[in-house]
Amino acid sequence: MFKLNLKIALRNLWKNKGYTFINVLGLSIGMASCILIFMFIRFQLSFDEGYKNEERIFRVVTNWKYNAFDDYSAGVPVPFAAAARNEIAGFEKVGSIVKRGGILHVKDQTGREIIKTQEAVYYADPDFFEVFNDIRWQYGNPQQALSKPNTVVLSEAFAIKFFGTAEHAIGKTITLGAKTNLEVTGVIQDMPQNSSFPLGIVISYQTYYGRNITNWDSVNSSSSSYVLLKAGVALADMQVPLDKFNKKYYPIQKIAGNQNNQLQALRDIHFSTQYDNFLESTIGKSEIYGLAIIGLFLILTACINFINLSTAQSVNRSKEIGVRKVMGSKRKQLIAQFLTETFAQSLIALLIACVIAELAIPPMQNLFKGQIEFSLFSHMSILVFMVLLVVFVGFLAGFYPALIISRLNPVLAIKNKISLNGGSLSLRKFLVVVQFSITVVLIIGTLVIIRQMEYVQKKSLGFDPNAVAMVGILTDSTSKTKYNTFKEQILQVPGIESLSFCQSAPLSNDVNSTDFTYNGIKNKDFELRTVRADENYFELFDLKLIAGKIFLKSDTANGCVVNETFLKKINVTNPQDVIGKVIDASGNILPITGVVKDYNDKSLKESISGIAIFPGKQEYWNVAIKIDAKQIMPAMKQVERIWNSTFPNGIYQANFVNDRINGYYESEQITGALFKVFAGVIIFISFIGLFGLISFVATQRTREVAIRKVLGASTIELVKMLNGSFLIMVFIANLIAWPLAYLFVNKWLSGFAYRMDLTIWPFVLAMGISMLTTLITVSLRSYKAAVANTIDALKYE
Repeated sequence: MFKLNLKIALRNLWKNKGYTFINVLGLSIGMASCILIFMFIRFQLSFDEGYKNEERIFRVVTNWKYNAFDDYSAGVPVPFAAAARNEIAGFEKVGSIVKRGGILHVKDQTGREIIKTQEAVYYADPDFFEVFNDIRWQYGNPQQALSKPNTVVLSEAFAIKFFGTAEHAIGKTITLGAKTNLEVTGVIQDMPQNSSFPLGIVISYQTYYGRNITNWDSVNSSSSSYVLLKAGVALADMQVPLDKFNKKYYPIQKIAGNQNNQLQALRDIHFSTQYDNFLESTIGKSEIYGLAIIGLFLILTACINFINLSTAQSVNRSKEIGVRKVMGSKRKQLIAQFLTETFAQSLIALLIACVIAELAIPPMQNLFKGQIEFSLFSHMSILVFMVLLVVFVGFLAGFYPALIISRLNPVLAIKNKISLNGGSLSLRKFLVVVQFSITVVLIIGTLVIIRQMEYVQKKSLGFDPNAVAMVGILTDSTSKTKYNTFKEQILQVPGIESLSFCQSAPLSNDVNSTDFTYNGIKNKDFELRTVRADENYFELFDLKLIAGKIFLKSDTANGCVVNETFLKKINVTNPQDVIGKVIDASGNILPITGVVKDYNDKSLKESISGIAIFPGKQEYWNVAIKIDAKQIMPAMKQVERIWNSTFPNGIYQANFVNDRINGYYESEQITGALFKVFAGVIIFISFIGLFGLISFVATQRTREVAIRKVLGASTIELVKMLNGSFLIMVFIANLIAWPLAYLFVNKWLSGFAYRMDLTIWPFVLAMGISMLTTLITVSLRSYKAAVANTIDALKYE
């Protein structure tokens, strides 16, 4: 029976090649988009999975609660791990790990340097690998490999890179910095891409220079602790002992901001927007849900095309249905027949979708800069999803048309007296409205995202970031003695306009903040962002001084310059009133010498911080170089040459301030690119469906059009008659879409502290695009029907 149904189905699909093409094309594009979205979502949801004790593994985080704001860090104080091991009974293991960077030197047997590279390095104690005991060791074990100072464990990839094979790496030596020799005592598996722990070079915690710090109110997000709860202990059971621990080590009168530690589940790390991680990659679950909804919209749009065309075509197949019923076919047999046709089209569409998805994978990887692994057959869940997608599409798109067609009256069907009027027509109109509502929402969303990105790029930041290169410098004592020589040589290069030693550019996410005392009064409302820079920093970045003067040239902190936001937060209106007042911050007691006009110190998603800028040669790790825009390339080559000759043991690294600023909006740019693609896909699917529907309607009304033409109707009047209902449906869709789109874009824009004014124009433009495209699409077919030969249309069959 199935074989017969399939043969009839294929025959009917071939007979109606035009409508089959429209259905299969729409379904295949919709399916391909859904497959790509599912691959992305599956990858994100798979982060940090597969650990047998994952339900018992938690990261310890640190929170602060000030009067004006809350603050969060993924790090903990250095002494946390030792204290927690002894005092919190619910912890089975407590592992410490610290992320740092360093220059590594690898030499051959003759002592000749063969590799010099700058890499992220991790300092971990053996207990970290007891918490994550699923990490496979190819050579060595954590208790022995990381128990002594000056030992290092490499991932397989780094072992091969440095020494050719993992086996040859054991016992070899690599040098960290100028003089720290490390013996390779183990090799671990390469960590997967979907891991928050990109461990490549792991040094024993006993080697970490900061391991003996005892300060509890000093927290760095790169210094983390992970705990393994004892079997049978739940997260809720840990709250009381944690509260007791917090009260002991963070007394309110000594530690600012009501500092406390809490536990975060392992599987929540990747989805946390408040806390960062070692991979420096997070995604909110709301973004994942948003992509899932877009995928659902895409497949719904394709299914709506199928339903509309299938129910409309039921008139053409009415005689077939009537004959089948007279010959004894039961309704369930007819439903099975039409579902077979739907599933046949769905399977064909899936095969084409796989080809489209495979072709789209390289551009997707480029969009995400290779950070995500895309492969159609990398995981069984993708194949299961494809099967479920075919079943879902087959039933969603085929079941209702099958019910409609199978219930036709056999007598009326054989007489060909089945009409399009009734419930099915109303449903088709409703589905067209739904389809175009989705389309308009995506058009508006895309327009707003594009406008906001333009606003971000054009908004004045309060300083000049153009043609400024940030070049990293070494911070060891020997290198610091060469700073002045380096500066003198750089300023002699043609095209170099000025130079400043500093920690970072004015807009940077490299934030150092601290509690402070102003004019003898302890501040409890906010933390002060501290920036180390020399006296040339202000002129180089064109920071505007509105009161006082810049601090004097000095290697040590002798004064500071604050910004307008600092004044606002301490309730001072006249900038002159703070000149000469004293700030005590980070152990520095500094008189305020000047006030600069506000500038954006972080991305436009965040408000301006209260800032204090002061000198400090010991804490510069960048040099800002202003270059003539016409001589950037030759000047940068000279800068690199001078840098390499001045700091031969280092690795030259440089980037432009504008590039770094654009990098802070990378996720929004990816969102914008995805919206453009998916909006284009939905528009295409919607309008090919609309073209198919108008083609069918025009075919059904061919005799009516001919009669009206004979009676004197003009071509324009006939086109208006055929187009009118479609334009009304698209207009209604716009009215429905506008409030939904407003809620969406307003929510998205709320993530920016500085944002474009949301006007009516994106909504009007979306309406114009949808109405104009509809008019063009339906007019092409309706015009053809209006100018057709009336004699051919009025001939008896």
